[in-house]
Amino acid sequence: MFGFQEAKPAGAARNILLTELQTVVFWGFFLFLMPWLITLLEARFGVPSFAPQRVAGVVWFAAASAVGLVTGITMAVIGRGTPLPMRCARVLVVRGPYAYVRNPMALSGLSQGAAVGLWLGSRLTLAYVVVGGVLWHVGVRPVEERDMEQRFGAPFLRYRRAVRCWIPRLTAYRVPPPNTRG
Repeated sequence: MFGFQEAKPAGAARNILLTELQTVVFWGFFLFLMPWLITLLEARFGVPSFAPQRVAGVVWFAAASAVGLVTGITMAVIGRGTPLPMRCARVLVVRGPYAYVRNPMALSGLSQGAAVGLWLGSRLTLAYVVVGGVLWHVGVRPVEERDMEQRFGAPFLRYRRAVRCWIPRLTAYRVPPPNTRG
């Protein structure tokens, strides 16, 4: 389904390496190259910018990046896979950042993009982030969740009911104990 394929068995170090390589490529493309191109287009077509919010942008970017890195490592170690659809987790991950929000990687990536928009003072970069969030929510999320429902069944459905997609919980999700009734 849509290229989702469980990762082959591998050690945590290999999964972390693949996750970090993916991170470099995705961050480089979506958080540096695309915003840079957008600001060139803004300048070329005279789209007004706003005063860059450099300190807020750096602080927000650092915080979102930390969450993104922890999320990737959690996926690699606990999930025994990577965030890539063609090497996705072998185990349902409901710990770490995933205990608070269903897709912390998307949330951290969009937050990073908004931070870049603040740092640049770029309205179109902020619009790019909003469009990216909508596309992920209506295009990728449903397909990813269908795949997870097929692979993980009832545990994923319980998790999906308990943990929101975009708004973090105040307390960590806990896996319910197994039904002990005979």
